[in-house]
Amino acid sequence: MAVTAIETEPSTIRATPWLFSRRVDLWTFLGSALLALGLLAVGAPLGWLHSDTPEWTWVFAILMIDVAHVYSTGFRVYFDRQELRRRPWLYGLTPVLAFALGWAVYSESSSVFWRLLAYLAVFHFIRQQYGWVALYRSRGGERSRIGWWIDASAIYLATIYPLVYWHTHLPRQFWWFRDGDFAALPIDLASYLAPLYWTALAAYALRAIYRTVVKGLPNPGKDIVVLTTAVCWYIGIITFNSDYAFTVTNVIIHGLPYMVLVYWYRWRDDAVTKRSPIPRIAKFLGIVWVLAYAEELLWDCGIWHERAWLFGSGWTWDGVDLALVPLLAVPQITHYVLDGFIWRRKSSKRLSTMVSQ
Repeated sequence: MAVTAIETEPSTIRATPWLFSRRVDLWTFLGSALLALGLLAVGAPLGWLHSDTPEWTWVFAILMIDVAHVYSTGFRVYFDRQELRRRPWLYGLTPVLAFALGWAVYSESSSVFWRLLAYLAVFHFIRQQYGWVALYRSRGGERSRIGWWIDASAIYLATIYPLVYWHTHLPRQFWWFRDGDFAALPIDLASYLAPLYWTALAAYALRAIYRTVVKGLPNPGKDIVVLTTAVCWYIGIITFNSDYAFTVTNVIIHGLPYMVLVYWYRWRDDAVTKRSPIPRIAKFLGIVWVLAYAEELLWDCGIWHERAWLFGSGWTWDGVDLALVPLLAVPQITHYVLDGFIWRRKSSKRLSTMVSQ
């Protein structure tokens, strides 16, 4: 029957559906956004919005967060023997195929390789923000079809509209991986999409207020994700034409929550047994930071030659990029691909139990 397409939700008051815990959720999602905006506020009067991104910002945001969060996937998959045995073909073939396809594309055209990698990364960033909303909906027991459309429209447009604006206002003073990795679009497209963007966000806000005030069913974690995504992506891409602004607003709210999720999934029992999390956190961060540094060392010494102060003098070998670039891209491609499988509730009984109401 047609009425089954829209499920009603109970109106009884229940516990607030935090994903990790109230404190951890606030630090993870609201805290990371405030950190990003705080760095933006500090950088504006110092002139960083109109100059090259300071080197310390690159180390903190790119090396220690962006690249490191890619390697945190290892704790979800490759450092977990039980998980590896569960889906060996997926986890084994993904990096092999990533290298093979990357090498095939790069050997034909480096510009096509970087453009494809950029759009794969964009898709991954968009889907991660939607994934947080989906997890919070599950945690809050939200089953309404109309509610899903409102939530999905808001979070997708919160990311897609700024990206469309970016594509219609090229060239910008920042890029995803390298200059020219995005294709230009007609400028009218952003104008057409703007009313849908504002309507979707307004609909989300009205529904959130209604659920909180009238029905007594707040989902503040989900609201924070949508709000911070909309604010950071709009400011970082549309408001400022700045590499520094884009870096701090885009990377921090993406990488930090992901690393919290991986740690929470792997060592959630620490909270139950009240064991100190400090040794685990130190091990976790130490490993991903070492791996991130090793990767960036190879990138800089073999390809970019931009940060001798951090990585030392590089080398120049003819043709080394033909194998090195696709090889060094394997971790992030693997991260992008596997993320489409490992965080689905249906694919992990443990995850489903954690986020179910």
